[in-house]
Amino acid sequence: MKKMKKVLAVALSLVMAGSLAACGSSSTETKASETAGAAETAAESTAESGSEAASEVSTDGKVYNIGICQLIQHDALDAATKGFEDALKETFGDNVKFDEQNAQGDSATCATIINSFVSNNDDLILANATAALQAAAAGTNTIPILGTAVTDYGVALDIDNFDGTVGGNISGTADLAPLDGQADMLHELFPDAKKVGLLYCSAEANSQFQVDTIKEYLEKLGYTCEYYAFSDSNDLSSVCTSAANDSDVIYVPTDNTVANNTEIVNNICTPAGVPVIAGEEGICKGCGVATLSISYYDLGVATGKMAVKVLQGEDISTMPVEYAPTFTKEYVASRCEAYGITVPDDYVALEE
Repeated sequence: MKKMKKVLAVALSLVMAGSLAACGSSSTETKASETAGAAETAAESTAESGSEAASEVSTDGKVYNIGICQLIQHDALDAATKGFEDALKETFGDNVKFDEQNAQGDSATCATIINSFVSNNDDLILANATAALQAAAAGTNTIPILGTAVTDYGVALDIDNFDGTVGGNISGTADLAPLDGQADMLHELFPDAKKVGLLYCSAEANSQFQVDTIKEYLEKLGYTCEYYAFSDSNDLSSVCTSAANDSDVIYVPTDNTVANNTEIVNNICTPAGVPVIAGEEGICKGCGVATLSISYYDLGVATGKMAVKVLQGEDISTMPVEYAPTFTKEYVASRCEAYGITVPDDYVALEE
């Protein structure tokens, strides 16, 4: 595998001169059609109830104030926020107002933002990403909180034996794709690889959860796995360099710090000839060859529909966390071609 990396480095340097990655996605369902059908039926039912609510709200003139705390700006979280807002606007029109704030990747700033929402007595808070959810949970136990783009609520909120319902004033949607499926994807594309580097931010609890989980799956498939943890963007470059030097393939989970710094990873791994399997579409676009991902916009829409129910009076404490019903195998054609990867027919090419 090491010899292959040296040979591929020349081809990959040529590919880097071109445009490697562009945003875009198609949707291919990889779960059973029955599940997707059930999800579609539920969505239609929610849309119908939302339409009825819209006329009621426009009559009484009630305006809902929604605070949005987004941990950091990158494609996945931006798409989730937009989907959330679009779903609420579809129901409430001009009778919903958003206070959208970005913490620029800082957990302490998340807490400050949440405190401002609490002081304003907002009607509902959207916590976009794990650190935002943790800050919201610490900031209020009365204002309804919906999380989105949170991988595992039990891990994020330190709930033992999490059964799918948080309770209290918290619920939301999770972005966890099947980690066994991602391990299978890595094996499908790189069956001859031996060493897999697990690159992630140690400050993100859900990133730690993902690499711990997929490590078990990968080891069962015969790979040797090594952790490459960085504390923040300042040491990402040095840690990624170590991973590229010592790995045949690198796996990156749905990690917000990597998502905001994919250029660093790409500029290290591509010349080194080390392919990256990514946990989500945005990271794949920036530095990866393939991913098994969800639509973050659709996840945001699902969260917005939950918000409609809460604002209409449904008890949030009884609402279970919702998960994406479908997942898509996606790949970056130019990178796969440079690595000589034969992509199976059930993968969808990201637009470049």
